[in-house]
Amino acid sequence: MSNSASKPLWSGRFDTAIDDAMLRFSTSLPIDCRLWRHDISGSLAHVEMLGACGIIPAEDAAQIARGLEELQGEIERGELRFEGAPDEDIHSFIERNLTLKIGPVAGKLHTARSRNDQIALDVRLYLREAIRAVQTEIRATQTAFLEAADANFTAILPGYTHLQRAQPVLLAHHLLAYFWMLQRDFERLESAFGRVDVLPLGAAALAGTTFPIDRHRVAKTLGFARVSENSLDTVADRDHMIESVSALSLVALHLSRLGEELVLWSAPEFGFCRLDDRYSTGSSIMPQKRNPDSMEIVRGKAARVLGDFNALWTLVKGLPLTYNRDLQEDKEPLFDAFDTVLASLQIARGVIETTTFNHEKMKSVAGGGFATATDVADYLVRKGVPFREAHEITGAVVRVCEKSGRELWDLSLEEWKNLDARFDESVFEAVKVEGSVAGRNSYGGTSPTRVREQLELAKT
Repeated sequence: MSNSASKPLWSGRFDTAIDDAMLRFSTSLPIDCRLWRHDISGSLAHVEMLGACGIIPAEDAAQIARGLEELQGEIERGELRFEGAPDEDIHSFIERNLTLKIGPVAGKLHTARSRNDQIALDVRLYLREAIRAVQTEIRATQTAFLEAADANFTAILPGYTHLQRAQPVLLAHHLLAYFWMLQRDFERLESAFGRVDVLPLGAAALAGTTFPIDRHRVAKTLGFARVSENSLDTVADRDHMIESVSALSLVALHLSRLGEELVLWSAPEFGFCRLDDRYSTGSSIMPQKRNPDSMEIVRGKAARVLGDFNALWTLVKGLPLTYNRDLQEDKEPLFDAFDTVLASLQIARGVIETTTFNHEKMKSVAGGGFATATDVADYLVRKGVPFREAHEITGAVVRVCEKSGRELWDLSLEEWKNLDARFDESVFEAVKVEGSVAGRNSYGGTSPTRVREQLELAKT
């Protein structure tokens, strides 16, 4: 192996440079370079504190701050690029280029901090932005569900258990189920945000620092709600990353379930909906195909996010306190989870905003398969029949219909009365899908009255 690599800024302990292959193997710059804004922001707050506390001369702090701001502009304008840089991480990239710009005084920037608390700060700054971005997209997706529920409010479709037709429900009720799933996702992320919003800088390598730093000043500058209490925990902690990705995995899970339903519903065998051309694809060989690829990919991406969560959890589970180089591997699954969920939400929102629903087909299926049989049993209960007896009578009605190849509404009044004398003409209203839906008026139920209440609540 070659040993021609240049020595890093902190390699005074060693006689020879790191091996080229080792440098390539250990570098994280291609991944953590996206933290450059956060690294510079954290460094600006840190150096301002160093100067204010008299830890370094004020003029040195000002010179370093100007250099950092110039670097920020150069990176933003594309004048300074990460590709091909010899640095092993974003911290060394910034420090090396700052040194080239302002000279040895740049070395004072790292006073009273370590890369251990520095990367912890960068990640928390990133997470605060990333969580808010996902929450914003969750709200937009929730709005799409509200609008679709409003626009299709009278539509009735079959509700399913075991993927067998169960009872008719309003399509709006079904769509709002996803609204509430996303609401829980939003709340989980909000809760996670509170544990992200903690300043780690000042923990240094693991034990704190001998310099008289003012951590609360840095926290105020960067807008953190509070400062971490234990330097060992601060350096070792990845809970906030795992918790955030856990919340994302549930977002992905909910979108995956939506994807599965839309894939089924758009198949000709169901025919409940048609995905817009912008979210469908064709076949390379079968001209007639119209594939719901958008939601199939959303469904598939959920596995990826779960993999990101599993990677983070597994990465941390066996590590002793405090920092271990294994933790370099935590950024890639973190970034991937946020990128994937954000993109999945955007696609799901677009699909819901543009999908058309076939009300007639849904209603025709909703009434078949004896979906209103429970309403017949409830009808008898309201006439004083014990539910278990009513269940038996209704089961006999279903058997008659199955043997004769008819639906419940096809039976004559005479046939109803032959099955049980307590049936009268009002039974025909009970077996209609509209009557079935309207009758489920319990709080949270699918009746139009309750769904309208739910819709207005969701809008608030």
